[in-house]
Amino acid sequence: MIALEQGKLYTTIKDLQRRIAVYEDEAAYKELFKALFNSLTRFSTGIVQSKETAEEIVSDVFIKIWNDRARLNEIEDLQLYMFIATKNNSLRKLKQQNKNAILSLEDINVEMDSLYQNPEDKIMSSEMLKSIENAIEHLPNRARLIFKLAKEDKMRYKEIAALLNISVKTVDHQLAISLKKIAVIVGATLKKKG
Repeated sequence: MIALEQGKLYTTIKDLQRRIAVYEDEAAYKELFKALFNSLTRFSTGIVQSKETAEEIVSDVFIKIWNDRARLNEIEDLQLYMFIATKNNSLRKLKQQNKNAILSLEDINVEMDSLYQNPEDKIMSSEMLKSIENAIEHLPNRARLIFKLAKEDKMRYKEIAALLNISVKTVDHQLAISLKKIAVIVGATLKKKG
């Protein structure tokens, strides 16, 4: 995922969206693909439990974006739109594979990219980084999904709530719990080092 702050990522995607819609700019489309493909694929993989199937689903979402590029400016939040399309297509695929499939947020098991991609963060000790990543991995699936969407994909609470059909308060609560659990583990690691 592009290591940008929320506002800048939103502006970048908005700009790419406009360039694709107005100018049919293939370079902008490729940039959009690079910016969102991995995050969307990890999200879909958490639902369908197959990276290959998830890549097909996400590729189909991107093809639909390109085919409907003339109407792209009608979409308020393209990133959220693409996550919702990916979720819906993933659930549809899951239903095709297993007619009795019922999925809850607890069933979605997403993998996180490393949150620490800039130089200052890389200075952290590898032990500290491992303890943080371990803490994230041990979060319940629902909490890890919400944490990933907020911290890695830089989505706003309102967008996460819309994507997952939950309240903004639930998003806030889940993130608070996640951050407390991570802080406890990091605190224990620091105490051990000190």
